[in-house]
Amino acid sequence: MSDFQSFPAPAKLNLFLHITGRRPDGYHLLQSVFRLIDRHDTLHLRPTADGIIRRINDVHGVPAEQDLCVRAAKLLQQHTGCRLGVEIDLEKRLPMGGGLGGGSSDAATVLLALNRLWQLHLPRRELQELGLHLGADVPIFVLGQNAWAEGIGEQLHPIILPPAWYVVLTPDIHVATAQVFASQELTRNTIPAKMAAFFKGFGHNDLEPVVCRQHPAVASTLEWLRQFGDARMSGSGASVFLECESEAEARRVFALKPEQVAGFVAQGLDKHPLHDFAD
Repeated sequence: MSDFQSFPAPAKLNLFLHITGRRPDGYHLLQSVFRLIDRHDTLHLRPTADGIIRRINDVHGVPAEQDLCVRAAKLLQQHTGCRLGVEIDLEKRLPMGGGLGGGSSDAATVLLALNRLWQLHLPRRELQELGLHLGADVPIFVLGQNAWAEGIGEQLHPIILPPAWYVVLTPDIHVATAQVFASQELTRNTIPAKMAAFFKGFGHNDLEPVVCRQHPAVASTLEWLRQFGDARMSGSGASVFLECESEAEARRVFALKPEQVAGFVAQGLDKHPLHDFAD
């Protein structure tokens, strides 16, 4: 039908992450601020007329049938009755199990891009509700703005954040999110705050102590980064980050990082690059 078109899937940082309770169904109640950053995976998509959803490249450790990109396309197809298909080439740059939302962002980009390529014209709210079936972090990427999050992460309120640069470091480990949330050591009683109370440096990450005890590499990377300021863990790790006021400051800190720790410097975004793909 056409050539491949390329679409970015940006990462997110949790500027703080409080666990405020637990629902009877086991889902955790939380509060967080999601910040989009300009580091991203890239989805290369080509619509097809045969109705088949196929990923055409290998992604290490992710079978195609479990890939959130493939699942997102199939979910959208089933929801709308669309008879078109798509070939998916996923170019990974974001670390898996890094707490940066890579898989969720990939899924959201597929929903947003196919909404346009398949000419479905679904409203953003409907895409967000679909995304929640794929994972609690998918709706934030469909919303496409920085947001204050509550509930299980699905109650999103856009928030304006000042410009910032970030040093992001990711130890070479994979943190199992479910294992962290299931830990007996996890506190689940942080008192909820009001959105108006948020400011730079607000809050903490309730998952951080658990992950640091389970994974010494996260603890040591966080300790190293904290010599330069209020470093924190994003999501359930393994990535940790430091907010900086300028690109020069971020690059100065990054240049000093331990050789064995991967990472990057990123700029905060105000909006997702595909924000205009849904109303």
